[in-house]
Amino acid sequence: MPKKFLKKQTTLFQRKVYEIVKKIPKGKFLTYKNVAELAGFPKAWRAVGNILNKNQNPKIPCHRVIRTDGRVGGYNQGMKKKIYLLKKEGIIIKHGKIASRFIK
Repeated sequence: MPKKFLKKQTTLFQRKVYEIVKKIPKGKFLTYKNVAELAGFPKAWRAVGNILNKNQNPKIPCHRVIRTDGRVGGYNQGMKKKIYLLKKEGIIIKHGKIASRFIK
């Protein structure tokens, strides 16, 4: 089977989401809504979550995307791993919520 059939197809929106998330620096984060807005689809925050949940590329730091209410949200490697990675980058989490500032 030719290699082109083995590659996973990605949409323009998925590529935009991955590019935005790749640019979030260590110790900073965005919300799913922020990512959707930056990608040009402000109401697609749930789609952003679904896209990031399926991501297997370690170069895309999905753990740096949180819920709008400040809670950590889901992660394809589990919430404990997401909390661990965020804390390792210096983000303060109290009572399951982020206590740091958002990047803009």
